[in-house]
Amino acid sequence: MSIKHSLLALLQSGPMYGAQLRQEFEHRTGGTWPLNVGQVYTTLGRLERDGLVETAGMADEEGRIAYQLTGAGENEVLQWWSAPVGREQTPRNELAIKLALAVTLPGVDVERIVQTQRTATMTHLRDLTRLKRGADGEDLAWELVLESLIFADEAEVRWLDHVEARISRITPTRAKASRTAPGATAEKPAAHEGVTR
Repeated sequence: MSIKHSLLALLQSGPMYGAQLRQEFEHRTGGTWPLNVGQVYTTLGRLERDGLVETAGMADEEGRIAYQLTGAGENEVLQWWSAPVGREQTPRNELAIKLALAVTLPGVDVERIVQTQRTATMTHLRDLTRLKRGADGEDLAWELVLESLIFADEAEVRWLDHVEARISRITPTRAKASRTAPGATAEKPAAHEGVTR
């Protein structure tokens, strides 16, 4: 998630201070990705250093400093709107990492991990679906975020089904190989075995 570009995009609507930016971001994304106000100010500091934002006048009576876009900042946002979201760096997926490790380490019950995750994902999917049913169509931004989360959960369930199918095909082969002592000959498979399309 690009906090940098999100803050720049919000500043297109006018000067804001850090807490306002945090509030606007969370409001517009339905609170799905909460921001720490310290993270907002750290990002604003970097944006100011890079010449993309500048302070908008003096601090107010509470000591808050508003920021506004510079010309370079406006150009940066326009480029962000017109460019696709890059896939150069694959974001870390904790579940994929967990399962990749599980299938390569001895003594891990991969099937149980898959079942536990499927149950949790299905529960989350039901909760999201309830929220979607309760949406009144008035908050398009929130509904788009919600639908993105629903599609992601549905894809995760399909992937978990795929993982389970792959594991079930591999596990009997591994078990058979481990039962065969070194130097012993394995039973010859029946003629129909191993013929798949």
